[in-house]
Amino acid sequence: MRGGSVRPRWRLFAKVSALAATLLLVAMAWAAMAPIEPASRDELFEIPLGTWARRMAGDKVEIVPDTIRLTLGINDVLLLRNLDDVPQVFGPALIMPGQSFRLPFEVASTYSFACTAHAKGAMNVIVDPAPARGWPTMRWRARHWLQRGS
Repeated sequence: MRGGSVRPRWRLFAKVSALAATLLLVAMAWAAMAPIEPASRDELFEIPLGTWARRMAGDKVEIVPDTIRLTLGINDVLLLRNLDDVPQVFGPALIMPGQSFRLPFEVASTYSFACTAHAKGAMNVIVDPAPARGWPTMRWRARHWLQRGS
């Protein structure tokens, strides 16, 4: 009797495994082929109130990262919002308190800007080309998912 009950369990295990593998392949195909359609193409960074005062007090507060990474056609607009009570400089723009500055990118490249909101006074924006369908799209989705999780 025992030997007879092992075979149906093995078949059930095989069917469940085949179903799981099929679902995984369908998910991977979707991730590789479906277009990436973000809710917004803006990548927002806010300069919080008190940033300038903290800097003047000697605090090396990091508001924005050294490098911002964007992707053409997906998140290719850098949006800086100044919530501080003093103006901030980003590249050629002076962002007054309460104002926002939108900078759309149309060419994949690495850009360097002067930035008073950054402790080092400068930052880079890397704009990657839009990923091609297939493995590049799947890699982009995986990288973005992992970055959002951390």
